[in-house]
Amino acid sequence: MNSMQRVHTLIIGSGAAGLCAAVRLKELGIDDILIATDGLDQGTSINTGSDKQTYYKLSLCGKESDSIYDLAKTLFNGGSMHGDIALIEAAYSARCFLHLVQLGVKFPTDKYGQFAGYKTDHDPRQRATSVGPYTSRDMCLALIRRVKELQIPVQEQFHCVELLKYGNRVCGAVFEDTNNNTKTVIAENVIFAVGGPGGLYEHSVYPVQHQTASIGLALAIGAEAQNLPEMQFGLASIKHRWNVSGTYMQVIPRFVSTNQDGSDEQEFLTPDFYSKIFLKGYQWPFDVKKIDGSSLIDILVYNETIKKNRRVFLDYRRNPTGFDFEQLSDEARIYLEKSLQQDSAVCRLPSAVSTPIERLEKMNPAAIQLYADNGIDLHSEMLEIAVCAQHNNGGLAGTIWWESTNIKHLFPIGEVNGSHGVTRPGGAALNAGQVGAFRAAEYIANRYSGWTVDNETIALIQEKMQNYREPPTVSAEADRKVMSQYGGMIRDINRLAAFPDLSLTAQIYLDAIAFACSIGSRGSGLVCRDGLISSMVPEDTAYRDKVLVSRYISEEHIEHRFEPVRPIPDAELWFETVWKEYREGRTYD
Repeated sequence: MNSMQRVHTLIIGSGAAGLCAAVRLKELGIDDILIATDGLDQGTSINTGSDKQTYYKLSLCGKESDSIYDLAKTLFNGGSMHGDIALIEAAYSARCFLHLVQLGVKFPTDKYGQFAGYKTDHDPRQRATSVGPYTSRDMCLALIRRVKELQIPVQEQFHCVELLKYGNRVCGAVFEDTNNNTKTVIAENVIFAVGGPGGLYEHSVYPVQHQTASIGLALAIGAEAQNLPEMQFGLASIKHRWNVSGTYMQVIPRFVSTNQDGSDEQEFLTPDFYSKIFLKGYQWPFDVKKIDGSSLIDILVYNETIKKNRRVFLDYRRNPTGFDFEQLSDEARIYLEKSLQQDSAVCRLPSAVSTPIERLEKMNPAAIQLYADNGIDLHSEMLEIAVCAQHNNGGLAGTIWWESTNIKHLFPIGEVNGSHGVTRPGGAALNAGQVGAFRAAEYIANRYSGWTVDNETIALIQEKMQNYREPPTVSAEADRKVMSQYGGMIRDINRLAAFPDLSLTAQIYLDAIAFACSIGSRGSGLVCRDGLISSMVPEDTAYRDKVLVSRYISEEHIEHRFEPVRPIPDAELWFETVWKEYREGRTYD
């Protein structure tokens, strides 16, 4: 059965970014909106996290100076990120953060009202904050409450199967419900908040096995993408999908390798790695620049699981062989001493914090409870892990208002928007999703508040839907195996080629990865020859000043090109001039 609905702004997806966009649209006076989603409880934002899930923003505490421009430089210096986008994400960070605070997300403050901060990866200042392992879930729950208060319509159990594009603009989408009924939603604007490519990799932190790579819907209609190869990889548990970052690493568990049947238990890290294990706590993503440091652990786990076909576990029940506080680096030892509230003499003796599980209980008991809530008792069993895909720093290309660079009225926000460069501070993704929601809503309210989908276009859509057939699907299992083997953390430049019988999404990603490998190892991917890490191809660092733009044209032609990054704007902030442009609405030109 086919049905049709017309709505001014359609929001596809209900993660933290999509929900925020709906709330902001309503607050800005756009009332005719619809959230269409597989389910309010289905997305990555509400289901996944890590030991200390981080929200990154402008520093709002302490004596250390910070500024919007300094934060923008930190984001921009990660490489392959546009400077104007970095400046916007910095400028909006406090605004978006305080919006969440007002909605009831309980970010911690001291008794003076300062929002406490800490350093995260690639962060020179203490800009990060958290409400614990479920930060993005708490964000979603607060936003869902607000959506209900504002009576914003939500259509659940609707899976998007196609975006409708006519000319150079999007004008709606096609959905299927659980009974295979088809529904067409004609829309003036589409906010595309579908998350990252969760179904692309065999080992993934994404929460559900059936999660699909919905970015392919936009790629299929020719939407430009950028930096697609820049996927974050890191260590995560696989029975219950969760990043083993933060204190899971800082308490220094045993790393154990076994055969597939659990036999032949072996430790494969020696005492000179124990300080590197500690560093994995806040250097969680694999980083080529750290392959002589903490990221070497990712490579060794990859070697055990992929190369040797063994299983790897973390064991918190007893210390690694030869573990000694006194032999740790000063950074690791002092951190643990302070966190455990023990002086160094006590720490070196058998005590109440002498094993990893006891240290974890002291430092972060919620980390133990998280696994207990999911049927895993860290007191009595080992935790199986693997190198997993976590976040795509690349994605669809957007303007400074998060509108698609080449398809009008399409606004990719959240993880599906590729605003990040090669590296980014941990937690910047949560900020970027909220910023994108604010920017898209503002632009729609100020430039696209009318209705321009003409009757001729509507008639063409109606005619198409009379004999509608859903685009063919390809085995997700085939995608996952190929992507993990050829497009994962280790990329063999001699083995990357065209792969038949894969989904359009996997084909475009692999094609982009093969193209990017020509510049060598960078960020999340280590490029080598003949599968030998010793033959690593060094990065041409000049490409840190470029973004990789990709566009699907046909089955025979996928276009890739490097474009120079735009610098951070050096805007003259003369108040009278800014005020005049703002009053006249020229801010949105």
